[in-house]
Amino acid sequence: MKINDIRKAYQDFFESKGHKIVPSAPMVVKNDPTLMFTNAGMNQFKDFFLGYNETKDKRIANTQKCLRVSGKHNDLEEVGVDTYHHTMFEMLGNWSFGDYFKKDSIDWAWELLTKVYKIDTDRIYVTVFKGDEQDGVPADTESENLWKQYMPADRILQASKKDNFWEMGDTGPCGPCSEIHVDMRDEADRKKIDGKTLVNNDHPQVIEIWNLVFMQFNRKANGELEKLPATHVDTGMGLERLAMVLQGKKSNYDTDMFQFLIQHLVELTGKKYGADEVTDIAMRVIVDHIRAISFSIADGQLPSNTGAGYVIRRILRRAVRYGYQALGLKEPFLCDLSVKLGQAMGDAFPELRTQGELIQKVIREEEASFFRTLETGIKRINDLITKAKAEGKNELAGADVFELYDTFGFPFDLTSLIARENKILVDERGFEVELAKQKDRSRAATQVESDDWVILMNDDQQEFIGYDFLHTELYIVKYRKVKQKNKEFYQLVFNITPFYAEGGGQVGDQGTLTSKDETIRSS
Repeated sequence: MKINDIRKAYQDFFESKGHKIVPSAPMVVKNDPTLMFTNAGMNQFKDFFLGYNETKDKRIANTQKCLRVSGKHNDLEEVGVDTYHHTMFEMLGNWSFGDYFKKDSIDWAWELLTKVYKIDTDRIYVTVFKGDEQDGVPADTESENLWKQYMPADRILQASKKDNFWEMGDTGPCGPCSEIHVDMRDEADRKKIDGKTLVNNDHPQVIEIWNLVFMQFNRKANGELEKLPATHVDTGMGLERLAMVLQGKKSNYDTDMFQFLIQHLVELTGKKYGADEVTDIAMRVIVDHIRAISFSIADGQLPSNTGAGYVIRRILRRAVRYGYQALGLKEPFLCDLSVKLGQAMGDAFPELRTQGELIQKVIREEEASFFRTLETGIKRINDLITKAKAEGKNELAGADVFELYDTFGFPFDLTSLIARENKILVDERGFEVELAKQKDRSRAATQVESDDWVILMNDDQQEFIGYDFLHTELYIVKYRKVKQKNKEFYQLVFNITPFYAEGGGQVGDQGTLTSKDETIRSS
């Protein structure tokens, strides 16, 4: 099944179970101070779980655009290096708001996976929550017993809070979960090692594909759990991982959608995918990152130097660096790849096509800007690494890392990545110290220090005569010395003046003040 077919089969299945199919929420979150990006399918429904809002549709399903590159859920370092982590990914999900609970969730999950997708039942393992004394939450024996209807007890594994108690963040709706894993290893490997020993152990072919979360609690700011007004279901299944399973691949990046993008890079660079690990990682990073970049721009978030915009700029520059160093790309290439992405995913997400021209333009401008400093910056970091190794050091100084950030636009994580590839560390604490110094300098540069006014004559009202006169004789009523950005200047107030002050969108008049001894030009 192609990815588009897999997505449609999921939605058709849950529509047949009485679910309303709803659009994906934007990936960039604008109205929630606890989240920068949507990192799970349930984010848009948080108020329903908490009981703050109600929905007339008690059963909902969709595919949700998600991004995990910051905060609690951060997969950036693994992206492209392994075969199954992504920055942006699709989360297939179905929800119950006070309607069905564990039984229907587990029954339908088994039906969809084994009857519709026809996954071999002998390859499926599930985990259930074994309880946690500190939180006072007992083991989820109900889910365990429900799974025993379908599979032997030795493939139902109890797991700790770390793996089987889902939380959106430090606060918010949460609850025990039951994860579904699939063993994709060859038969020979399966006979050597029991698959249950590899569950939740980061094996690339024994992977979690679906998480059934049973929302029962709200995590308060003080860390305590309180029961929600009603019980809910929140499930999430990674479409990319599911496609790998159903298409019989060993990597998410070997599935049809990613290969469509990778083949564009193959044609562009003349480099074969699968022939060299360095080249392969670069291509995987790029085809992953173009999705995060394009969807963010489509959702209204442009690259910038702060907040969510800075995250997107970091991702974009990370992709450009891989293309430059590993693939020999010396001019913008992501902008054209965004067009290919629109072709691959535009049916499911039409915003990639309606916003396509804007996405391409923004990416091209960002690429062109970074390419101007990239070559010089990479030469500089290579010199620093060579110098450090020659001096017997295994770490780049914080001041040097800050220079790369401040002068060459290298985000800290990009410098860390290049350093790690050269088996050297970076002084993160020293970098933070230099960054704090820069912020202090910026604040000082914008701070205005003013002396007291020196009164030369009493005049309660200053008159503007600029509508009738462009020059006049006048007196200085008062003046004061001002310091800003390490410069000194004087502010003068006249009894009458032809100078129109800046205001209402208009720039203030400029001219000269002439006395017996000198002529001064206003600024």
